Amino acid sequence: MSGRRRYSPGVTDYQTITFTQTGPIARITLNRPEAANGMSAALTAELADAAARCDTAATKVVVLTGAGRFFCAGGDLKDFASAPSRGRHLKGVADDLHRAISTFARMNAVVITAVNGTAAGAGFSLAVAGDLVLAAESASFTMAYTRVGLSPDGSSSYHLPRLIGIVRTKQLMLTNPTLTASQAADWGLVTEVVADDQLAARADELAAQMATTASGSNGGVKALLLGTFGNGLEEQMELEGRLIAERAESADGREGVDAFLAKRKPEFS
Repeated sequence: MSGRRRYSPGVTDYQTITFTQTGPIARITLNRPEAANGMSAALTAELADAAARCDTAATKVVVLTGAGRFFCAGGDLKDFASAPSRGRHLKGVADDLHRAISTFARMNAVVITAVNGTAAGAGFSLAVAGDLVLAAESASFTMAYTRVGLSPDGSSSYHLPRLIGIVRTKQLMLTNPTLTASQAADWGLVTEVVADDQLAARADELAAQMATTASGSNGGVKALLLGTFGNGLEEQMELEGRLIAERAESADGREGVDAFLAKRKPEFS
C-alpha cells in the first residue's frame, strides 16, 4: 500500500505511539494528540508491531492508553481520503489493527485499556477489547461508523454482541448514541470508572497487581473465554480439563499449590 511502512519486532523508532517496558509491564500510548489519536496507516502498523513485542514470556501486563484529551477518535479520515484507493488503504489499516487486537487477545499478558477520553469508532472497538477496561469519569464511547457511511471494524462486531447482546449492539451501531463512562460501565463495557486525575495511578496499581500473578494462568483464562461461544459443552469442558492439567504440571502451578498448602504467598515466575 502506498505510503505504508512495515515494522518488525525490535523496532524502537515509533512515530505515532510510545512504548516502554518496565520489568514485566509494557505501556503503549497512542501518541497523535494533535489528531485525536486517530488511526492512520502508520499508527495501526506500529500498534501491531508493539503488540507482537509484548507477546513474550517477559511481558505479563500491557497498559494501553491515549495521549492528550482523547483515547482514540477512530480512523483518521484525512489519512484515508488522501489515499489513491480509499478501499485498499482502509483494508490495510484495518488488517494491521486486527492483527494487533488478535495478538492482544491471544497473548498470556493481561491487557489493561485505560480510556482517558473519547473512544469513538475503532477507538471504541480497541478500548473494549481490553481484558480489563478502566475509564476516566470524563471518557465517552460512541460507534460513529454509520455517520460517515462506513461499517464497524476493530473487532466490535465480535466483542460487543458477546458483552452486551445483539439488541444493544445494533442500537450502538445504527443510532450512534454517546455513552458516558458510567453508562458504559452499567452496560457491561467497562470494568471500573475512576476520577480523571486517578486514571494513570489506578492503571499502574492494577498493572502491578497483575504482574504478581501467574501469566500462564491468565493466558488460560483468556483462551477459555475466547473459545466459549464457539464451543459446545463437551468441547469446552475438554479444553478446561487439558488446560488445568497443563497448568498443574507447570512451574507456576506447582508453586501456587505448594504455597497454598504451606500457607505462604506464592512467588510466580
